[in-house]
Amino acid sequence: MNAPALHSTFATGRDKLLGHLAMVGFAAFVAGSFSFGAIAAPYLSPAALNAARFAIGTGIMAGVALALAGGRIERPRAVWRYGVLGALMAVFFITMFVALRLTDPVSTGAVFTLMPIASAGFGWLFLGQKPRGVVVASLVLAAFGSLWVIFRGDLSAAANLQVGRGELIFFVGVLCHAAYGPLLRRFNRGETGVVFTLWTVAATGLCIALWGWRDIVSTDWASLSPAAWLSIFYLGIFTTGGTFFLTQYASMRLPAAKVLAYTYLTSGFIILYEGLLGHGWASAGVAAGAGITVLGLLVMALARD
Repeated sequence: MNAPALHSTFATGRDKLLGHLAMVGFAAFVAGSFSFGAIAAPYLSPAALNAARFAIGTGIMAGVALALAGGRIERPRAVWRYGVLGALMAVFFITMFVALRLTDPVSTGAVFTLMPIASAGFGWLFLGQKPRGVVVASLVLAAFGSLWVIFRGDLSAAANLQVGRGELIFFVGVLCHAAYGPLLRRFNRGETGVVFTLWTVAATGLCIALWGWRDIVSTDWASLSPAAWLSIFYLGIFTTGGTFFLTQYASMRLPAAKVLAYTYLTSGFIILYEGLLGHGWASAGVAAGAGITVLGLLVMALARD
């Protein structure tokens, strides 16, 4: 089934609504990974942590696929598709951690806001999707709100942002992630969402394991604390298997420009979680930036494709 056929098949209002809700869940899961990732970070290298989460994510998705398919998983066809998708996501995760060693989280967060706009460009390149003007305007508005949260409303901090080696490295990863969404729809040949997600997660984990095998072998897995294992399982189940499935589900129902725009909600969910956990609420100015992001996404969601 080709991309145009898929576009017409999944064009119902109900499918679009479910696609939007899937990406809200995506943002909620990703936001939770920051708290859980911070717990596991002191015990594991980035390569070992990501390899573990993808191994667990693959196992969970395999179990779900077996349960839904009556004990038999469909063998992957045209394996190269999963290799491409897995390599793109592996590059994203690897460049993120490499960049964080060279620059600060604020700068990487600012580069991250380029992803939805880049995804819109890849959607046009790979699928012929041309976002309407109101969609582009809402993306810009949501990006502004997200940047406001990242810089905590400090205009001087935004003005002093410098583009260095770390930012450029992560920009490559952002472009890979931006291309991933449109290619999910382009590469799908009628596979179910669970099966397609399973092989994509497995391919991503394999690429990361090949990159960081030294760290994986040298990690003392038996001595990890229960809190670290809890964090790894959260990352593996929700932030890996869950988010990959939700992205695949939404990508089959929404234009590329709209799918990754929901990454802008991540900062708002982090503010909410931190407040509920008793770590303090964000200032009114920062919360206003999150509100602007939500407003921009609402306009985007209601706009015609």
